[in-house]
Amino acid sequence: MAHPSIQLPSGLPRDGETILSTEALEFVAALVREHRPQRDALLARRRERQAAVDAGQELDFLAETAGVRGGGWSVAPIPEDLRDRRVEITGPCDRKMIVNALNSGASVFMADLEDATAPSWENVVSGQRNLRDAVRREIGFEDPTTGKRYDLAEKTATLLVRPRGLHLPEANLLIDGEPAPGSLVDFGLYFFHNARALLERGSGPYFYLPKLESHLEARWWNGVFLSAQKAMGLPAGTVRATVLIETLWAAFEMDEILFELREHASGLNCGRWDYIFSFIKVFRARADRLVPDRSVVTMEQPFMRAYTQLVVKTCHRRGAHAMGGMAAQIPIKRDPAANEAALAKVRADKLREVRDGHDGTWVAHPGLVPIAREVFDAHMPGPNQIERRREDFSASAADLVRQPEGPRTLAALRHNLKVGLQYVEAWLRGVGCVPLYDLMEDAATAEISRSQAWQWLHHGAALTAEDGTTIRLDRPLLVRVLEEEAKAVATELGAERFASGKFTDARNILEELITSPELESFLTLPAYQRLLTLRG
Repeated sequence: MAHPSIQLPSGLPRDGETILSTEALEFVAALVREHRPQRDALLARRRERQAAVDAGQELDFLAETAGVRGGGWSVAPIPEDLRDRRVEITGPCDRKMIVNALNSGASVFMADLEDATAPSWENVVSGQRNLRDAVRREIGFEDPTTGKRYDLAEKTATLLVRPRGLHLPEANLLIDGEPAPGSLVDFGLYFFHNARALLERGSGPYFYLPKLESHLEARWWNGVFLSAQKAMGLPAGTVRATVLIETLWAAFEMDEILFELREHASGLNCGRWDYIFSFIKVFRARADRLVPDRSVVTMEQPFMRAYTQLVVKTCHRRGAHAMGGMAAQIPIKRDPAANEAALAKVRADKLREVRDGHDGTWVAHPGLVPIAREVFDAHMPGPNQIERRREDFSASAADLVRQPEGPRTLAALRHNLKVGLQYVEAWLRGVGCVPLYDLMEDAATAEISRSQAWQWLHHGAALTAEDGTTIRLDRPLLVRVLEEEAKAVATELGAERFASGKFTDARNILEELITSPELESFLTLPAYQRLLTLRG
């Protein structure tokens, strides 16, 4: 039995004995005790930096780390099974998704314990169990409705895992009376159960690190890796990590982030949806920084072009992969014309990325793997294009925060509320990845929906209505539109489905978040508290 200072308030989920063994819990507890204090200090530092920007401070590259940016260092050599990452697919950690993703023909499957997972205790533990089975090739799934059997193919994608961000707690695992950081629970359980088995199969414990805001947070993760490797008797450098550059803060510290992780780093990724959310959040106090409709904040916006190309230049200078962003489109079987239009957008997106020098890209659906692979195969004959240094490109601090241009419309507000309502409702049911209106929505896209509505309301944005008139957004209008969109969703889904769902809770959460005087850092924090209540 684990030490009494390790507690499971909700008990063991079904089939959780192996994952939550005494040895595994004690391994996680050791990581928590060593690294939780510094994690808490880093979260406090985030709040301090945001307060400074709220007070008028501009973002810029760090003067104290100019030597790192100017140095001639490189990251560790890339492992063989990570050299070619031209197409990566992402998704939650349910059994069917894992099997289908590993079999999809993608180079890499990023199993997502973060934005695509609603972290109920059952999901956290079953996700770890499914990953353990996948590593040992013992995973399979039989659809109870169709009877169809899903098993792993002989050749599968390389497995990477994304743990939760630093901000999320795990209330179902208490260490010394306090919730364990979700990031350490996810990382620790996966590493403990699978690091040796992965090495025996010629791979390794590979991770994606989300929502970092500074090189100090990368230094923290590097310390976690060193502690875990030492505890398991594995050499430093066994872990490999790709960092998502999905905050404005991180965009100004790319070199420094890779430097801190250099013996464990394998690349950077352009987390485009969270990056847009971060733009809204960082400039929340600025009335001159109102973001236009989500649909026009594309990769062609100058600030998005600047940051993604800087990722390529930075990574290739350091011998690391520069991974492109997510294609959120999904196949539209009901409408061939709409389907072809969606696929054309994916092709154009991936063509831009490979021409810019990216070494690979993300898709959200197995049906998009062939398209992305076709584009990268045609323009990247080798396993990557790290040799392309992009010395032709440079980005200033102003380029990285250039104001996006475009209209702000009432129709976009309606769409934000409609998507936000349905996503939060699904999340409260334990579903973290939802197809809505021909796009795959996860927590990152939901964050744009609710934070943009907050920004427009907070600053009284002028919105163009459907009839071309201009209307000023205020709280009564926001509440009225939310009510109208809730009714529209009820009509779309049917009264019975709507009534049986969690829509009342979802609407309350969404309205509270949008009308709050302060912008909540992450919608998943208050939603998590409600999830705990609803899931018992």
